[in-house]
Amino acid sequence: MRIKIPRYLLVVCLLMGASVVAEAKQLELERLFADPALSGATPRSLTMAPDGSRVTYLKGKATDANRLDLWEYHIKEAKHRLLVDADSLVTGDEVLSDEEKARRERMRLFASGIISYSWAKNSDALLFPLNGDLYYYQLKGKKAKKLTNTAEFETDATISPSGRSVAFIRKQNLFVLDIASGKETQLTTDGAGVIKNGMAEFVAQEEMGRMTGYWWAPDDSKIAFIRSDESQVAEVVRNEIYADEIKLFNQRYPYTGSANAKVELGVVSLADGNVTWLPHGDNNDIYIPRVDWTKNSRYLSYQWQSRNQQQLELRLVDLSNNQQKVLLTETSNTWLNLHDDLHFLKNEAGFIWASERDGYKHLYYFDFNGKLQRQLTSGNWVVDELDAVNEQQGMLYFTGRKDTPLERHLYKVSLNGGDITRLSETGFDHALVMAKDGSSFIDSFSNVTTPNKVALRALNGKVLTWLEQNTLDKNHALTPYHSELNAPRFGTLQAEDGQLMHYRMFEPTNIEAGKHYPVIVSVYGGPHAQRVTNSWSPRDLYLHYLVQQGYMVFQLDNRGSYNRGKAFEDPIYKKLGIVEIADQIKGVEYLRSLPYVDAKHIGIYGHSYGGYMTIMAMFKAGDYFTAGVSGAPVTDWALYDTHYTERYLGHPADNAQGYIDSAVFPYADGLKGNLLIYHGMADDNVLFTHSTKLYKQLQDKGLLFDMIDYPGSKHSMFGQPVQTHLHKSITRFFDTHLK
Repeated sequence: MRIKIPRYLLVVCLLMGASVVAEAKQLELERLFADPALSGATPRSLTMAPDGSRVTYLKGKATDANRLDLWEYHIKEAKHRLLVDADSLVTGDEVLSDEEKARRERMRLFASGIISYSWAKNSDALLFPLNGDLYYYQLKGKKAKKLTNTAEFETDATISPSGRSVAFIRKQNLFVLDIASGKETQLTTDGAGVIKNGMAEFVAQEEMGRMTGYWWAPDDSKIAFIRSDESQVAEVVRNEIYADEIKLFNQRYPYTGSANAKVELGVVSLADGNVTWLPHGDNNDIYIPRVDWTKNSRYLSYQWQSRNQQQLELRLVDLSNNQQKVLLTETSNTWLNLHDDLHFLKNEAGFIWASERDGYKHLYYFDFNGKLQRQLTSGNWVVDELDAVNEQQGMLYFTGRKDTPLERHLYKVSLNGGDITRLSETGFDHALVMAKDGSSFIDSFSNVTTPNKVALRALNGKVLTWLEQNTLDKNHALTPYHSELNAPRFGTLQAEDGQLMHYRMFEPTNIEAGKHYPVIVSVYGGPHAQRVTNSWSPRDLYLHYLVQQGYMVFQLDNRGSYNRGKAFEDPIYKKLGIVEIADQIKGVEYLRSLPYVDAKHIGIYGHSYGGYMTIMAMFKAGDYFTAGVSGAPVTDWALYDTHYTERYLGHPADNAQGYIDSAVFPYADGLKGNLLIYHGMADDNVLFTHSTKLYKQLQDKGLLFDMIDYPGSKHSMFGQPVQTHLHKSITRFFDTHLK
């Protein structure tokens, strides 16, 4: 498959006069990470107000792009304007609890000011957590009311569905606060030490995409919550090394094969504070990844997942009599991917559910007893997400990849099944926020030559307003460089089992006859990720920079990566780093077939799972890769957490050899080329121990390598100075060994 993007698209937005064209220049590395961002302004946390009256978003200050204010586009008035200035709520240095710092790292939130917010259901007020306290902002009076003023930190705050109350976590307990009176009620009391109430346990945050541990009933009468007991989780001492100190943290960390937190699901009544505990069986070694209420607040659903993640049950509890039933069961011989695509219809008319039971993620309609009524989508393509359900119209809206696996699009289908209609424009990748009734949507879209644009659209695709047009005019930061960026070339290769793998190739605009170019393979290669898409990513600017330095850059989504169906994912089960490397070798064999590629100078570079892939490639495929840069690599899967690792490798007791074979250490003697490893010394995801353990082995074997360690840096390596230094170092390393 090949996506052809006309060259004129690269130029048309630059036709602002000869002076603009004359200023065209190549990228400078220091400029890639400086402000203003070359990719332009992108509104953050785009949200549609519940009543559909306005779109709100976070935007950096003109004087500090990383201090965020809340802006709005008022639909009726057709105006953009500042809604809440962060400095009107709180100024000065931001103080965060360790728990909140960890939450933000896992959510990749790196800013100050208004980081998050939530709407009251009637759209007349907003809730802001700031500096450890809570602020309630009423639109009518444009006034903020400070709800809490304590030495403790209030986290994970939400407004109740009625708008009368706020729930939050303080000192590992669940509280509610009446907004009008300011009266607080503590709903749980035993939270302390190893007991946490209403909080998402470590693996829920890190691996399940669940950042909360409590859920309001739609009628405000009850709150469902998780109580986690970490007493059986191994306590380890984790160090974070900074430039001027070493911090030691006692942390309960569930290493693969070890005990998880024990979780219980309870429902607390706000009328009397009584808690009803919902039994989930005698087996406590399970996960509760999702909890959802039905619309009438009588029923609570939760998803029960087995420790090996090969069975998932959707259970329904009738809170009028505390009776439970299993609505449906999903099973797999490998693993089940979690999702957030459960939607209960009104009046117990049934529910919509996503499943991969036919090999691809699709949408299904079940009645309220769990009996399948019909499959709503089907085919050799995947649904990304259920975006909205309009029951009055009898219509579902979802994003998926029916047209091409390289682009997300918005589609609609009737609850009665039938034809699927695409609502978004092809040639772009679309990320969406739908109005609750499906009447309009916020469309964030881009392609490999077009930085992200954001529009509010009607269902027919008509632009109602631009939220960020991001036009490449003479004032745009990217304009001087844009005409020098060549769109990557797309194509497919065949894996050993016959499945098609998609690739992207970044090449110079004009390939010189007779010249042989060194190539850098940019890799991630791990599950739940896709790199080869027709979309714009700011990180791709570094790939363009490398091309301008005389390299070609190649990206291949090997088997095991996402959005291609389970048959494409499953080959990595119980044996990581084998089929992925075999597929990347296929990619190099293709590169060697190109007459303009320097087959003796092919490098590889990746971060996190990509760092793991780089080391495995350098150790196991040294005849194919001359040099490699490995960032924050996993080296020993026994050092990683339960939910992620056991999903793909199984339990160590059942697959001991698989863990040995999937680690990097057995293959170290295969290192032939030049290897650079870098790691953040305060990484709390892929611990710094992964790299130090490998450093020691390579040193003991007398194998030479380079390393750069960054004091104080976490897994994301956030910050302009770190990113600039890191990419200068990577470039210099490849210049030394590939040119």
